[in-house]
Amino acid sequence: MENTKEQKNNQSTQNVSASLVEKVLIEPLITEAAAIFAEENKYVFKVGTNADKQQIKRSIETLYSVKVIGVNTLQIPRKKRRTRNSIGWKTGFKKAVVTLKKGDKISLYE
Repeated sequence: MENTKEQKNNQSTQNVSASLVEKVLIEPLITEAAAIFAEENKYVFKVGTNADKQQIKRSIETLYSVKVIGVNTLQIPRKKRRTRNSIGWKTGFKKAVVTLKKGDKISLYE
């Protein structure tokens, strides 16, 4: 009886963590600057605007099975774009630079 309760708790925490990962991590950013960071064991991700550093750290650790040392976040502001007669806005986003433990690696480019 107790085992079934423990299994249900484990399943509910896995479901919560899976939904958390989907809300927190949007996509990895693959740019020239991100490739240079990857050589230093730092990886860049586009994350949800409401995500905090602890959520990002937990999401990266559960999704990629690595040890995260540090998380730096920055908010990219929206930019004005003009096409002929109309003026619009390119949406801003939040990105995170994640530093991994020495020896850990995420294979984003393979």
